[in-house]
Amino acid sequence: MSRDYAEMESKWQKAWADAKLNESERIDGKPKFMLIFAYPGLTGYLHVGHLRGYTYTDALGRYKRMTGYNVLFPVGTHATGNGAISLANKIARKDEKTVDYLIRNGCPEDMIDRLKEPMDVVNFFNGVYQNDYWRRFGFLSDWRRFTCTLYPDYAQFIRWQFSKLKEKNLLIQKPYYAPFCPVHGPVAVDPSETDISKGGLAETQEYTLLKFWCEERKFFLVAATLRPETVFGQVCFWARPDLEYRIVEKNGERWVISEQCAEKMRLQFDGVTDAGSIAGKDLIGLMCTLPMMHKQIPVFPAEFVDPDVGTGLVTSCPSDAPADWDALEIAKRNPDLRNVYNISQEVIDAVVPVSIISIKGYGEFPAQSIIEKLKIPSVTDPARKAELLEEAKKQVYKDGYHMGVMKEVCGEFAGIRVEEAKDRTQQAMLKSGEAEIFRDLTMEVVCRCGERVHIRRIDDQWFINYADRDLTESAKASTEGMTLLPPEWNNNVKGVLDWYRERACVRLGNWLGTKFPWDEKWTIEAISDSTLYPIYYTISLYANDGRIKPEQMTWDFFDYVILEKGELKSVSASTGISEELLETIRKDVHYWYPLDLNLGGKEHMTVHFPVFLLNHRAILPDDMQPRGILVNWYVTGKNKDKISKSKGGAQPIPGAVKDYGADAMRLYYAHVASMFVDVEWDEDLVFNYRQRLEKIMTSVEDMIASEEDAPASAIDAWLLSRLNTHVKEIREAMDRYDLRQMCTVTYFDIVNDMKWYERRGGKNRATVMRALRIWINAMMPVTPHMAEELWHEAGFEGLVAAAQFPEYDPAVADASAEYGEGLIQEVIDDTNEIRKLAGEGITRAVYYTTPMWKKDIMRDAIAMAEEGKLTVPDLTKKCMADENLRKNGKAVTDFAKKVAVDFMRTSDLASKKALVDLDETAFLRDSAGFLKSELGLGIDVFSAEDEDRYDPSNKAKVAAPGRPAIFLE
Repeated sequence: MSRDYAEMESKWQKAWADAKLNESERIDGKPKFMLIFAYPGLTGYLHVGHLRGYTYTDALGRYKRMTGYNVLFPVGTHATGNGAISLANKIARKDEKTVDYLIRNGCPEDMIDRLKEPMDVVNFFNGVYQNDYWRRFGFLSDWRRFTCTLYPDYAQFIRWQFSKLKEKNLLIQKPYYAPFCPVHGPVAVDPSETDISKGGLAETQEYTLLKFWCEERKFFLVAATLRPETVFGQVCFWARPDLEYRIVEKNGERWVISEQCAEKMRLQFDGVTDAGSIAGKDLIGLMCTLPMMHKQIPVFPAEFVDPDVGTGLVTSCPSDAPADWDALEIAKRNPDLRNVYNISQEVIDAVVPVSIISIKGYGEFPAQSIIEKLKIPSVTDPARKAELLEEAKKQVYKDGYHMGVMKEVCGEFAGIRVEEAKDRTQQAMLKSGEAEIFRDLTMEVVCRCGERVHIRRIDDQWFINYADRDLTESAKASTEGMTLLPPEWNNNVKGVLDWYRERACVRLGNWLGTKFPWDEKWTIEAISDSTLYPIYYTISLYANDGRIKPEQMTWDFFDYVILEKGELKSVSASTGISEELLETIRKDVHYWYPLDLNLGGKEHMTVHFPVFLLNHRAILPDDMQPRGILVNWYVTGKNKDKISKSKGGAQPIPGAVKDYGADAMRLYYAHVASMFVDVEWDEDLVFNYRQRLEKIMTSVEDMIASEEDAPASAIDAWLLSRLNTHVKEIREAMDRYDLRQMCTVTYFDIVNDMKWYERRGGKNRATVMRALRIWINAMMPVTPHMAEELWHEAGFEGLVAAAQFPEYDPAVADASAEYGEGLIQEVIDDTNEIRKLAGEGITRAVYYTTPMWKKDIMRDAIAMAEEGKLTVPDLTKKCMADENLRKNGKAVTDFAKKVAVDFMRTSDLASKKALVDLDETAFLRDSAGFLKSELGLGIDVFSAEDEDRYDPSNKAKVAAPGRPAIFLE
C-alpha cells in the first residue's frame, strides 16, 4: 500500500492548527509546563542534526499536554552577529559556492537576488526555519510568540536586561585582548562557532617574548616561549633560511620577527612600525645575547620553524625540550653549518645542552631521558617520529612543571619549583625590559566572512563580571533543586560556573544586534543577548500582535511585568499601555515562568547554559529560577564528523522529510540511541524506521478492519494488563525524559504483545479496540501524524493530540496473567534452543514444574525483602530452621543462596509474587494444545513432586519457580 505521507502530515498539521492546540493561554489554577530548545543561530540552512534536539522538545511538550499540563512551547531565532552580513555579502558578489549552497538547499533562484541585504537574509531564514522545518515536522509551537534577536521589541528587552546588570554592578570596563576580525571586529571564539566558521576550540595563549640582542646588526631577535623559566638552558637560536623576516620598530627598538607576527603585533602594541626586512639566510651564523644569562648563542638554520607560530623565530632549550634535543643532534651533524653558513667548528662544538631542571625519575637531561625511553632515535618514519616527539614533550613538560626543581645554574631561582619559577623568571625579565607579553590563538580561526581572526587589544572593552563570587555561589546553589541531564553534567556544572570569569559582552565593528544602551558604538554580542530570553516569550505575543509597541517597552515596563516593581498607574501613564493590559502581561509572565525545561546541544554546556543560569540568578528572584536543563549530543556525518550549517554534511531537511516522512525521522531521533551520545546520520537506518512505522500502520489498520469477534478469555486479561504495565513504563520513562525507553516500549514491546495476542487466538473486538486506544495514544508524542491518522481510522472521537494520556490502573493489573504468558514464551524459546542441540527426530517434550518447597523459599525471600532484611545468611538460616525445608538437605541452602542473590539484583517483587502464586503445572497443562501447535511435538507436563512422573534423565531435580525443567525425546 502506497501512502502519501506529505498529504497525511499536512492534513493533521492543519487540524491541530484549526483546533489551536499550539496556542497557549494562561489558565489560572491549571498546572503549566514551559519548555524551549536553544534558539538556533541564523547563519544559513539548518541540517538534519538540529532536528534531534528539536524533536525531543516537541515530543516532551506533547506528552506534558496529554498528561494535564498547560504547555507553552515557543520558538525563535538568534540572528545576532555577522552571519547574515557575511551571507548577504557573498550573495551580493555572486559567490559561486554560496549560490550553489542556496539552490542545493531549496532556495528559489529568483529569491537569491533579493537576499543582498542582511535583514532580507534574516527575514528569509526566519520563514524557512518556521515553515520548512518546525511546522513541516509537526511541532506544536505557539507561532504567535515567535521572536528574533533583531526585532526592535527584543532589543528593548535586552537593553532592560543590561540595565539590571549595571544596577547590580556586574558591568565593568577594562583593557581586553580579544579575537578580532578585520571586517567585523571582535568575535566570540567558542565551540558554538556563532561568529566564526573555523577554530571554535581555539584558546588565547599567553607567550613571553624573549629579546636576544644582536650587537653586529643592532637589532633584537625575538622569540616567543610558553616556558620562560627555560631561558637558563637555551643554547642556540633557530631561524628559517627561506623566509623573509620583517624588521619592526617598537619603542625605539628594532625587532626581527616574521611577517605574520608583525601583523599580529600591530594589533596588540602601539607604535609598531615597519623598518625593513632581512632574509632568513642572513640571520644564520649571527651571535645574539641570551636574556638573564647574558651569554652569546648562535643562530642555526631550521626548516621546522613556522612563521605563523609565535614570532617565526625559535630559541632552543635541548635539555628539557625533546624536539630541540633531536633538532640539535641533527643540526650539529649538518655540514651546511660550516660549508654554507660559515659557522666555525668552535662555535658549533660550544653548543651543548645545559642541565637546568631536576625531575624525579629522569636523568641529567630530561629530554634525552624520555627520547631514549621512547626509542625515538630508531624511528625512521617522519610522521611517527613527530608524534612521538609531541608525546615526549607533553610528558616531560607535565612532569617538569609539577615535580621539577630549578638547579644551581639558575642563580637566584635555584631550588625553586618550576611552577613557581615560571612566573618569577617572567616577571624578572619583564621588569628588566628583556621580555614582553604577547597573545596568540592556539589554532587558526576564521570569521564567517572568511577573514583570518587574530588577537587585538581593546582598551575600553565592556564585560559582564561573571567572576563575582556572590553571583557564582548563588548560581551554584540554584542548581541544587534543578533537573540537569545528563547526570555527569549535573556533577560538573558547579565546576563550570566556578571557571567562568569576566566575559566581553559587546563588540565594535559591523555587527547585527542590540546597541549598548550607554554607548552605541558597541553592539551587544551573541552570547550576552541570549541568556534571559526565555522569559521574553511570555511577552513577545503582545508585541507581535501590535497591542504594545517597542517604544512603549521601557525599563519601567519590564520592571513592572517581570520584577513586579513600580506603581501600576505610573507605569501605565509613562508607557501609554492600559492598566488592564499591563496586568494581563504581568500575570502571564508570572504564570508561565519559571522555565521548566531548556534543551540544547552539548556545545552549550560551557557556553550558553552557564550564562543562562548566571543571568537568571543575577536578575530574577528565587521563584523565577529555571527548573531544568536537558543536553543532547550531536548527529554526526560519516566518520563522526560534526554536521554544521556552514560546512554541510547531510541532505537538506525538506528532502529528508520528503524521502522518509516526518514521523520516521522523529522516531529515528528519539530511539536510535540515548540522547547523551553522538549518533551517525544513517539514511538506511532512517528508512528502516519508516518501514517499521509502515508495518505498524498496516497491522493496526488490519485490526480496525477485522470483523472477527470472540468471547473474552484469559489472553484478553493478559493483553489489557500488559498494556496497563506499558502505560506505567512509558509514563515513568517520559517523566525522566527517557524518550528512547518510551519508544522501545511503544514501537517494539507493544508490537510484540499484539502479535502474541493474535498468536494465542485472541479475537475479542472490545479488547482489541481498547488496546488500540491505549497504543495509538502512546504513539502521539513521537509519531503524531501516524497516531492521528490511526485514531481517526479507528473511529475514536476528537484529536488524539488533545486526548488525555492513559493512566495506570491497578484494577486492570494482572501480574499472574502476565507472568503466565511470559512463562509460555520462555518455555517455547528454551525448547527450541534445546531442540537445536538435540538434532533431528525429536517428537516429544516433557516439562517438570518446580517442587513446592522452592516456592516456600521464595515466599520467605519476598517477606524478608519487603522488610528490607534479605541477606544470604539470614535467608539460609530461616530456611534451615524450617523442618519441612530442612529435610531437602544441601539443595535448600544452595537454592536459598541463589534466590537471595537474584532478589538483591532486582527490586521487582511484583513479578516474584506472581511467579509464586501461579500454579505452573495447571497453567502449562491448560496450554498444552498451544504448545503442541507451536512446537509440533507431543506435550506432557508433570510436577517435580509427582512420584509417577515420566523422568528417565532425572530432569525434575533442576526445576525451579519460573524455570520448568525440559526433557526431549
